[in-house]
Amino acid sequence: MILLNWRAIGVALALPLAACGSGESARYLIDAPVAAVATQTRVAVRTVELRDVTLPSHASGSDILVRVETGALMPLGDAVWADDPERAVTGTLAQLLDEKSTATVAAEPWPLFDGPSARLDVRIDKMLASASGVFEITGQAAISAVEGRPRERVERFAIVVPLAELTAPAVTDAQGRALAGLADELVGLMR
Repeated sequence: MILLNWRAIGVALALPLAACGSGESARYLIDAPVAAVATQTRVAVRTVELRDVTLPSHASGSDILVRVETGALMPLGDAVWADDPERAVTGTLAQLLDEKSTATVAAEPWPLFDGPSARLDVRIDKMLASASGVFEITGQAAISAVEGRPRERVERFAIVVPLAELTAPAVTDAQGRALAGLADELVGLMR
């Protein structure tokens, strides 16, 4: 007869898991800030496909980078992004645009049988926290009509939000607020 000591087995299983956790990097989400959208802005299109957002190499890696006083980009301790930044930024912007506008917005590939009314292309040049106390996103966005309105156009954007401190939670919070600000500008482009 074999008697199992479940408590001893549980401790034996937990020890290797605890050892795996030590020394690993903390992972942070690229996410929209937690805030209720009071009203939706009326836009000229019914449906919008958000193309995969293009990120510069300093923002597309897994390390969370910050610009220090010397101008160098340095990793922020052991903090890394929990998801592929391009995928996460695209998904976050699609969510924000869907919530902030009267259009139905989805990231590419378009998930419905009927195609979108318009396509939105966002190319980010810089997405970076700085030791000077700001988080900035710069780049350009273009909207092209698939059917009818809006008129096609390309516009540059520059979003700057304050950064409380150079910690991973503060950087992720500032990035979320900057993405929300970018979404506001993109909704204006969709009008």
